[in-house]
Amino acid sequence: MLNCTHDAAGEYAALQARGAAFLGTEHAIMAGAMSWVSERHLVSAISNAGGFGVIACGAMPPALLEAEIAATQAMTDKPFGVNLITMHPQLDELVQICLRAKVTHIVFAGGIPPGPAIRAAKDGGAKVVAFAPALVLAKRFVKSGVDALVIEGSEAGGHIGPVSLTVLAQEILPHIREVPVFVAGGLARGEAILGYLEMGAAGAQLGTRFAASVESIAHPNFKQAFLKANARDALPSVQIDERFPVIPVRGLVNEGTKRFMRHQAEVLKKFQNGELDKNAAQLEIEHFWAGALRRAVIDGDVENGSVMAGQSVGMVTSIQPVAEILADLRAQALAALVARAAKA
Repeated sequence: MLNCTHDAAGEYAALQARGAAFLGTEHAIMAGAMSWVSERHLVSAISNAGGFGVIACGAMPPALLEAEIAATQAMTDKPFGVNLITMHPQLDELVQICLRAKVTHIVFAGGIPPGPAIRAAKDGGAKVVAFAPALVLAKRFVKSGVDALVIEGSEAGGHIGPVSLTVLAQEILPHIREVPVFVAGGLARGEAILGYLEMGAAGAQLGTRFAASVESIAHPNFKQAFLKANARDALPSVQIDERFPVIPVRGLVNEGTKRFMRHQAEVLKKFQNGELDKNAAQLEIEHFWAGALRRAVIDGDVENGSVMAGQSVGMVTSIQPVAEILADLRAQALAALVARAAKA
């Protein structure tokens, strides 16, 4: 058994070697960037435990991001990244702030990263990561100089695409070998991560389990909602009329999600009655969730706020320290390899 364990450890280390080397970490595990959650405390804890923390810049102005990076660097000397939203009006300035602070990795999310932003990041010495929702875009990003990709399935929490990780992995992993590819969406156990590593992934990105960790600053009510939830409770937001698109966001069903359905119906009725034009109606629909994530994460209003969570929420059974989560993932992967070797 000891030999099996040793061989399993070596095999697992070899499988995640490319991802760990790219991140500069012990574990080839990235943390998903979650607004209001992925800040200095959680990011530094993940990096200190051997994973790769990522600051969620979101809508932060440059000065606030600069302060958050400095505060994180005061809490860890390990590598971490910054997630920048491509539609941010000050994207170029945010990139420069990351470079001045010697941030090692910049993750572009929320759309196709502009070529000049990619070049600026790379010229400044940072490694660039981008999200690829389809094979054609994965190939395009590789050609544009992106250093690594994340493929995130619709099982993930927060803003999601329409395709599951199971399908994306089959579509993309066999064809993208030039850069490391990290898998994301619905991951909560080491056996699953192991399976994707064996398919050719370089590592994995997890968010939901870290959101409910000891070091997460999320309100206790937010974490308790995760503990009580099942996978089927984490559903995408629903659009009731194609004329008024709703960006799909996966979160726990609560009174807020039910009211959003009623709100859409009321706005649609006003539009049909001529009380609102199309633009005004669209804005009224979009404004419903303004500040809703902060209400849930920081204020603890999990009934009316937006409790973003992936379908892996059903596997969050306790509030663990980050280091324990990472150790569990590794132990589960090793146990799977040992069990396989015992059957051989």
